This record gives sequence, structure tokens and C-alpha cells, in this order.
Amino acid sequence: MGMSETITLTVTGMTCGHCKTAVHNALEDLEGVSHVDVDLDAGRARVTGGDVPSMIEAIREEGYDAEVAS
Repeated sequence: MGMSETITLTVTGMTCGHCKTAVHNALEDLEGVSHVDVDLDAGRARVTGGDVPSMIEAIREEGYDAEVAS
């Protein structure tokens, strides 16, 4: 079932702990999201649940950019 799928996003623009927290909180607040893990050093966010367009929009609203990791 797609609801529990984990998506890895490449997040650009994160430079510090505050950035990581902002991205984490934005993703965690999305409907359907059950788990968020943001890796500042790798510039990635792993998100379980939710939908990708909402994730990317939430990250962009915080001032960063994101795309599905290839």
C-alpha cells in the first residue's frame, strides 16, 4: 500500500541545524506523514507517508528546494 512508502528527497539550500529543523518540521506537519529523517550533511530527507508534491511544496515554502532523489 502506498501510504507507508518511504520517499528520499534531495534538499538544496540547507546549511545549518536551523535549516534541518525547519525542513523536518514542515514535512512532519504534512497530512499522512508518519516519519521524517533529515540528513543535513547528505542534503537529503527521507519521508514515510504523504505525497511528493506536498513535500516539495512544503520545503519550498521554507525557502529551500527539493526533488525526488535519483
